[in-house]
Amino acid sequence: MRDNSENRFTSFDGKEIFYRAWDAVSQKADKAIVIVHRGHEHSARMQHIVDELGLDDFAFFCMDARGHGLTEGPRGYSKSFGTSVKDLDCFVKHISKTYNIPVSNISVIAQSVGAVYALTWVHDYAPEIRSLILGSPALNINLYVPFARTFLSLYQRIRGTFFIKSYVKPHLLTHDPKRAESYRNDELITSEIASNILLELYENSERIIADAYAISVPTQLFISGSDYVVKRKQQIELYKNLGSSIKEKYVLDGFFHDTFGEKDRADIFKKINQFIRDRYNEDQNSQQKRLINLDKWGHNADLYRSICDNSYDQVCACKKFYYGISKCALNTLGTMSEGIKLGVEKGFDSGSSLDYVYENKPRGITFLGKLFDKIYLKSPGWKGIRTRKENLENAIKNVASTLEKDQNKVKLVDIAAGHGRYILDALKQLDNLDSALLRDYSDINVSQGAKLIDEAKLSDKVQFVKGDAFDKGSLANITPKCNIGVVSGLYELFNDNTMISDSLSGLYDAIEDNGYLIYTNQPWHPQLEYIAYVLTSFRDNQPWVMRCRTQAEMDALVKHAGFTKIDEYIDEQGIFSVSIAKKIKK
Repeated sequence: MRDNSENRFTSFDGKEIFYRAWDAVSQKADKAIVIVHRGHEHSARMQHIVDELGLDDFAFFCMDARGHGLTEGPRGYSKSFGTSVKDLDCFVKHISKTYNIPVSNISVIAQSVGAVYALTWVHDYAPEIRSLILGSPALNINLYVPFARTFLSLYQRIRGTFFIKSYVKPHLLTHDPKRAESYRNDELITSEIASNILLELYENSERIIADAYAISVPTQLFISGSDYVVKRKQQIELYKNLGSSIKEKYVLDGFFHDTFGEKDRADIFKKINQFIRDRYNEDQNSQQKRLINLDKWGHNADLYRSICDNSYDQVCACKKFYYGISKCALNTLGTMSEGIKLGVEKGFDSGSSLDYVYENKPRGITFLGKLFDKIYLKSPGWKGIRTRKENLENAIKNVASTLEKDQNKVKLVDIAAGHGRYILDALKQLDNLDSALLRDYSDINVSQGAKLIDEAKLSDKVQFVKGDAFDKGSLANITPKCNIGVVSGLYELFNDNTMISDSLSGLYDAIEDNGYLIYTNQPWHPQLEYIAYVLTSFRDNQPWVMRCRTQAEMDALVKHAGFTKIDEYIDEQGIFSVSIAKKIKK
């Protein structure tokens, strides 16, 4: 049995999380395996994987997820599914920094609920890990009771978060009697799961399956053939949709849910061993080149082009009717809502509309107009926009704090600020602000932004000028150079990655060495088609067509420009991300 050490790390919100570390057997490891345990379990139960996998030259790590094992807190509870995913991101960063192991030399093995955490992390945060191995991902837990999910959702709305006890007995998890008995007698097993985590597990699973083409990490999937806990259909669909050019699937006849703890697991471990080792013989630079060209042949680019190229004629009759009615309603009764009226007149993606969404105060003509406005402001996209604003403010404050520790004042440039409300709200909170230059291509945005600067009493430090966010030369010649460059809500409006690369290249020259880039991305959106066929853009009242970029694609463009990503924030719906990257001198 390989010895392990007991440790703790501090996650993004100050929470201390317990983890175990197993050193490599023969030498100091420059490669690592991160294990993500099943729901209800904990890191100590992963000892058999470390011992049996045969990767003695790898270090192993496994944390006790929130609500599990030796991590303190209510059993089976996490604030949200996204919180636990962010914990995994922080854990891998901690391992890389503490043990001097590059993220690109890390592989992840995850099972059941842990596999859904890992999939969501890889999708939303796009870590440059070497490979991902999944065992029976819990993409659709078999609750058996008809309409159980609907009932749980309604009950949670009435009561708030509550706890559900697992119905699964140890002998239905594995044919290995020792594993079953140890599960039965393990005092650290958490039999409960919080209702919010269970419900969000379903929601995230549906999103990840539908958008699995965004996952380009080499992936190996094991499906238990006699699994009473989770359903197979969604696992097969996930595999079919995976965007990785390197993927393997195995359906294991007779296996119960504890795939990696089953009686006849030796052959599985041989396959995992070979899959992990093979990945170290591949050139990762080719993956980087593929990602920055996804505007030519990627799924999102195809979808963008299909919407742009008069594809409305190809939409089914039912959808045409729905979109037509929706557009008519927005342009008539909808204008009783102040927000909808503003969108119709100025464009739903205009600085004026975004400013209104940030305020989030329903207004309209009569009670009905206010009701329309309230519904409008609660749409998934606008909720994500407001979360993006909060995450932007947090990112700016965190970078400003880092600069302050190094006794540097903030010199910020935002290359497409809209009205600038989101950036001004952040700047007002900074004690070490030296200067800020806000730019935008729209005369209206520049004039409105100047008014907001005066209202915020920041005119002595903040200037708003007209500027093209895609003019590489104009950006490169910004003086004085800044130490924080911001680009928010811009790139998803354009498909061409050459434009994005020119913009990022100009920003690279505008930012001081060891300065920071804060950039947003829209990796996914649930209403792309609806928005394109119903809502209009500020650009000549044309359809509002957006092009999602996978997080991996956006990060690859940033890396190609010369920046190294160091952190990311993302909303619970996975629609908008905010990332921080550092300029590394070439």
